[in-house]
Amino acid sequence: MSDLTPYLCVADARAATEWYVRVLGAAIVVEPIEMDDGRIGHVELAVSGARWMMSDEFAEAGVAAPDPARGAAVSLHLEVDDVDGLAGRVVDAGTALDRGPEDSSPAGRVAVFRDPFGHRWFLNQPA
Repeated sequence: MSDLTPYLCVADARAATEWYVRVLGAAIVVEPIEMDDGRIGHVELAVSGARWMMSDEFAEAGVAAPDPARGAAVSLHLEVDDVDGLAGRVVDAGTALDRGPEDSSPAGRVAVFRDPFGHRWFLNQPA
């Protein structure tokens, strides 16, 4: 059995964790591990069983947050039960949608946004 789990880097892991919990309804699966210098070295979150890991930037290890001046290199596809509801929470939190919510055959209902930390999310409610 194999599994692929995204490991996101953000400029402020504390703020990102709070945003993902408040807006996406994420659960903290592994509590943040704080390094001696105060940076978050590791935290794990999940939405409806979809898990991801996250850390602050570690330039010395080549780990950097997305550059907002450039396009996203990766999109995170998250299957949800209510695209419209989640997209509404994203907008209410001050984040603009890049697309949708809209019906998109054969995918179903979709919405796309870039979170405040530079990561692009593709929300999907299957048809």
